[in-house]
Amino acid sequence: MVQTATARVHDVVKQRILNGHYQADEYLRETSVANELNVSRTPVREALRELVSEGWLEAIPHRGSRVVAWTAKDAREVFELRLVLEPLAVRLASTQISKPCFTYLETLATQMESLTEEVNTNAESRNGIASLNHEFHRTLILASNNQRLANLLENVVRTSVIHRNFGNYDLANLRRSMRHHREILEAIAAGSPEWAENVMRAHLLAAQALHVPHTNTPSG
Repeated sequence: MVQTATARVHDVVKQRILNGHYQADEYLRETSVANELNVSRTPVREALRELVSEGWLEAIPHRGSRVVAWTAKDAREVFELRLVLEPLAVRLASTQISKPCFTYLETLATQMESLTEEVNTNAESRNGIASLNHEFHRTLILASNNQRLANLLENVVRTSVIHRNFGNYDLANLRRSMRHHREILEAIAAGSPEWAENVMRAHLLAAQALHVPHTNTPSG
């Protein structure tokens, strides 16, 4: 019973970190979380310990558990790895993706496109896009049928600010991101792994430009 409660607390707290309900550097108190979720402190304590081990929280002596802050260095390192691994995953997925999986990706893309057109009128739309975007990328990666690659990518991006919100994206940025999703699907449908791989790389480079501070000044 406690294990089930622990899993539920883990999932709720993780989702609240993802959608920005819990902010970077915010302390999570066992008593407060237990009261919020109407559970005892024991499953909360276990769930927070798991989230620390997974990198979502950090344990601060005598203070408790704090939401991990995301630095420019963290973002740069994540993108360096994603730019190598994720296009490869998409290339592999392109050659063996099932029809139901492809249809699911199309549905996710359509839902994100609809929410994108609401960003200036619906404050919750960005959180919805972030959740759907995470599912879109996760599904594509799993379709590679390479579990080691999927595990590596999950470890790389699990605390990434990209999955927390789309606050850095204006409407034009979001529409470009949505077009990339569609083009990846078009490339898969056309049977071109190279096309799909290159669009994913462009997709990640565009995101990198928004999330990683640019330190090099062009010469000339």
